[in-house]
Amino acid sequence: MEETNVSLKLLIDRESQRVLFAEAGKEFIDFLFHSLALPIGTFVPLFEKQGIQGSFGNIYESIENLGSIYLQPGVSKDTLLKPKVHISGGGTGLPLLLQNIESSSKFMKLYSCSRNSGACECDSYLAYDLSAICPSCGNVMNHEKNMVDPPTPSATKTSSASTERGYVKELVTFMVIDDLVVKPMSTISTITLLNKFNVQEFGALEEKVVNLGIDEEAKILKASLYSKTVLTDVFLPEVKYETCTAYIRTTA
Repeated sequence: MEETNVSLKLLIDRESQRVLFAEAGKEFIDFLFHSLALPIGTFVPLFEKQGIQGSFGNIYESIENLGSIYLQPGVSKDTLLKPKVHISGGGTGLPLLLQNIESSSKFMKLYSCSRNSGACECDSYLAYDLSAICPSCGNVMNHEKNMVDPPTPSATKTSSASTERGYVKELVTFMVIDDLVVKPMSTISTITLLNKFNVQEFGALEEKVVNLGIDEEAKILKASLYSKTVLTDVFLPEVKYETCTAYIRTTA
């Protein structure tokens, strides 16, 4: 399987034992934004009244607040904010971080009715699971269908593969906060965030570069559904264990 060379530069506050934010490039931001084009992204607008317990909704809000100048030409916010339920997503291709997931995950395949007799209603249904039952005729939906990627726009064929794909522009650095709020990186944003977390001892700040693989990608998506400290949970997992151990010792 092809390895990706995607990394994040984390800024860690060792006093509070948390990741304050990550410095990220195009590949990671495309990965986060594309998560809204996966089936779960369809339900985010329905959660606005009830609220979302984790950080997933912050990705949605980050896209709403992001200036269009940071998006690839021809990419509309509605592609992500109002996604259709399909796997290949919007933009100009599947983000780099999700390519390995696509090639290794069974749910990326689609299946149609095994009847395969040209029945009009049967042909209108697709399933992710080959054991699903056709709502029209009751047969098993185990006939595999082939996914076809959208064509590359002719206007971008001369540019590099990295700039053709995804949602955001290549030469922009982004700040990803612990709860997955995304914004363009700037000195003002950094200072504002340090003040927000009441960071007074700069000597306690530590930079850490982490490489992303399939395991980390899956953990980020999973943690986004229940946690407000996603980056800390994924990249500093020992923190919760140490805190829990200290609590047990003091209350024993």
